[in-house]
Amino acid sequence: MHLDTFTEFHQIDTLNMLAEIDGLPQQLAKAYSNSSHYDLKNIKKPGIVLVAGMGGSAIGADLLSAYCSPFCTVPVISLREYIVPAWAEKQNTLVVTSSHSGNTEETLAVFDQAFKAGLPILTIATGGEISRKAKESAIPIWEFEHHGQPRAAVGFSFGILLALLERLDLIPPQQQLVEQAVEEIEKKQQTYTASIPIVKNPVKRLAGQAVGRQVAVFASDHLAPVARRWKTQINELAKAWAQFEFLPEADHNTLAGVENDASILEKTMVLFLKGGQTHPRNLLRADLTKQEMMVAGMAVDSLDFKGVSRLAEMWDAILFGDYFAYYLALAYDADPTPIEALSNLKQNMKK
Repeated sequence: MHLDTFTEFHQIDTLNMLAEIDGLPQQLAKAYSNSSHYDLKNIKKPGIVLVAGMGGSAIGADLLSAYCSPFCTVPVISLREYIVPAWAEKQNTLVVTSSHSGNTEETLAVFDQAFKAGLPILTIATGGEISRKAKESAIPIWEFEHHGQPRAAVGFSFGILLALLERLDLIPPQQQLVEQAVEEIEKKQQTYTASIPIVKNPVKRLAGQAVGRQVAVFASDHLAPVARRWKTQINELAKAWAQFEFLPEADHNTLAGVENDASILEKTMVLFLKGGQTHPRNLLRADLTKQEMMVAGMAVDSLDFKGVSRLAEMWDAILFGDYFAYYLALAYDADPTPIEALSNLKQNMKK
């Protein structure tokens, strides 16, 4: 589909994923604001926050950890596994079980183990089995309402966790920063939306250039987990292969892979995400790495996300990436919501 025929997008986007992306700034604001009303019960200030989740429920913890690392007083760790690590029982660990549907089998397994071990638990979900277990066991549960896909709930998965850390006195107050970030990304959004034609829309232009290519997204510092978000959105919305890489680590291995095979490299687009608050050495690395890849015949581009804060830069990059994956899906004539391959796998796992 041509990306300027936005009035016809609904013919491919049958479940209106576009509306979900359009609503992300306000979703973030709502998630953060509403979380001041949730019940913490008797949860005390932890020494470690371990967030168990998968997919769209896990990315919020990745984003939170990267954003808060300069000022959070405890580690925030993502767990994408079935098993609670042994050290969790030896530390003052709060286990947060985050499952959009409430039925994620890996997260349910972690809940059961943490409960059996007597660890403090807080559950985040829209309902499902994990909500039932939490209520039955008098575990605090922060339920939110969202009827779309987990990947379209990143504002909830991040905003709720951000409010949680603030309420546990692990980070400074965030209200002003959240309000500033939302205001800023809503302004940026005016150039990303579907009604803006290709000649004035940087996201549509980039998506058009990515058609027929494998996309690799590189980033560092607070934008590193955003690169992962881009990768997963390209996978799930556009049904296309993609990868993510972190700097400076990629300069110690990935860069060596630009020699073979030329036919693959020529079909690869590498995108570097850079922020105004990215470490200067990582900015230099991005530029030098980009040069090496250009010499190797790869299509490369840099995207600068400069904002009033780390939070604003992260969310500008997230929003841009979600629109990018959406427009790429339409360019491939792929409905961005259904995920047949993942659904088939889940059904086979149940057998």
